[in-house]
Amino acid sequence: MITFPNAKINLGLNIVEKRPDGYHNLETVFYPINIQDGLEVNRLTDSNEPYRLSITGTAIEGAPDQNLVVKAYKLLKEKYDMAPVDIHLFKHIPTGAGLGGGSADCAFMIKVLNEKFRLGMSFAEMEDYAARLGADCAFFIQNQPVFATGIGNIFERINLSLSGYYIVLVKPDIFVSTKDAFAHICPKRPEMSLKEIVKQPIETWKDTMENDFEDSVFLKFPEIAAIKDKMYDLGAIYAAMSGSGASVYGLFKKPVENVDKIFAGCFCRQREMI
Repeated sequence: MITFPNAKINLGLNIVEKRPDGYHNLETVFYPINIQDGLEVNRLTDSNEPYRLSITGTAIEGAPDQNLVVKAYKLLKEKYDMAPVDIHLFKHIPTGAGLGGGSADCAFMIKVLNEKFRLGMSFAEMEDYAARLGADCAFFIQNQPVFATGIGNIFERINLSLSGYYIVLVKPDIFVSTKDAFAHICPKRPEMSLKEIVKQPIETWKDTMENDFEDSVFLKFPEIAAIKDKMYDLGAIYAAMSGSGASVYGLFKKPVENVDKIFAGCFCRQREMI
């Protein structure tokens, strides 16, 4: 069985307060985009192993048992009687990019196992399992635009469609650590919630929708700030960093020519929005 986990972008991201447990509460809008990994799951019949994982495409660091698709299988295996599985993951979504690629793989793994082994789980049950493995994993179960709060794990469906627009997504060869992202964060509640901002015309977002991580990240990595500036030079209606970086996206009314040449040396994709 084959499926194609997709990435997401953050439309705005506000750090609203620090929690007693050391984490931060935030608000953001998660929106799915058509940049995908590939995930194939079959029964494993030629081995006594509980699972086998092979990864192609972009290399991923870490032991197989630390991969979220394996963690998802093991978590469901605790309750459900499932046969051993052969997992092939093709990584195309950049890692460390603020695009939720690993979380998407995790959620789509849960959905595939639910279908393949006829587990009969509801969306709510699958979301519960996904949430145990990562704050934003549950978003990809229903894969619809949401207003997210808490640590990015509380979702409220919103009526938002960017269909008909085009996205240019650029990920430079830069790693942004959590320390870098939070270096200059001062938690505060915005004057207007993102839930209200996304209801306004997209042309107004440039002046009202912010990603609080940009101040810290752009100061340390001006190359990322330059990508955002270039998006506006190319005619973007709205441009921003996604999550804590390092990817930057621009939303356009029509396709942009020669984006691969313009952003040479970076991961660069242009897609129609879904």
